[in-house]
Amino acid sequence: MSDLLLLALISLLLATLLASVLGLAVYSGLGAEVAIRTGSPPVKSITVAYKFRRGPYKECGALFTESCSIGPRLRSIGVFYDDPKQVPAEKCRYIVGSILSEGEETPSDELVRLYEKFGFKMFSFPEVTHVVMTAFPFRTFLSLYLAIRRVYPALEGYIKERKLCAHPFLEIYHGELIYYVCPLARQDDFYVPEVREAEKQLKDIVDDDRRTDITGADSASDTSSFDRDAASDSRGSSLATSVASSMTPLVSYREQEDGDNFSDKSDKGSNDSAASGSSFEELDLEGVDDGKDVVPSDRELVKHKDGLLELKESSAATGEE
Repeated sequence: MSDLLLLALISLLLATLLASVLGLAVYSGLGAEVAIRTGSPPVKSITVAYKFRRGPYKECGALFTESCSIGPRLRSIGVFYDDPKQVPAEKCRYIVGSILSEGEETPSDELVRLYEKFGFKMFSFPEVTHVVMTAFPFRTFLSLYLAIRRVYPALEGYIKERKLCAHPFLEIYHGELIYYVCPLARQDDFYVPEVREAEKQLKDIVDDDRRTDITGADSASDTSSFDRDAASDSRGSSLATSVASSMTPLVSYREQEDGDNFSDKSDKGSNDSAASGSSFEELDLEGVDDGKDVVPSDRELVKHKDGLLELKESSAATGEE
């Protein structure tokens, strides 16, 4: 009897624990609807105090804790610039901080100095009229895990399906809600100086590589910016020059054959005319034409390894074996 009572008590505890976990998950947003829409953002132009970091997004929690400890009543914000599916985790860029003011308001000097004391920088985001956005409950730390699993796939699917240009991803924490916002206009104005500098350095590296022509020599340039059309023309001219120089021996050979045809028609009239009138693709170096040699009997048409053709004295004429 005591064993049955103990088993029933354990079952009751497990059921209670399971119900508590399920209730916590539902309260955290497990059953919340993720409604993606396009429209006005939940904030106007804002001034933020932020810190820039490069690394896995899962490490951003420490910065959120730090910014909240400085201004516990301020709204927190995070901006994530890279897609972790395409960019290695250690190279992902993001900022985390607090919203100091919104709209026409200006942050107090005291608040600015307080954040600057702890190494935060100031930056202003513009007001945009259209964004892709949604909201998700923020009631427990489990809400963050559920939001990552549910919100971001829904946002990515919405943007991809409608072929929208929406970036970067903003998270704004306001009370018991997390607003997920992707601007549809003026996206460049949401990139802080640290991100711009990193992109500029990457662009300079790409530009240096593209300035190198086909032969590996650096093209002369007076400016550091990269002109895609000019570079394309430069590559085209360089390639045309290389092809023209490689074709020079072929042109010389054709001119030599034409000169022979005009100067010595009586000896090689019909055969040389056929050779000069045919393209090099149509020449049969080992065959005959109507029982007569295509190449004059006292000379041989030699094909080099690089594909070029040249007339040489035949071995029979020179007496060589």
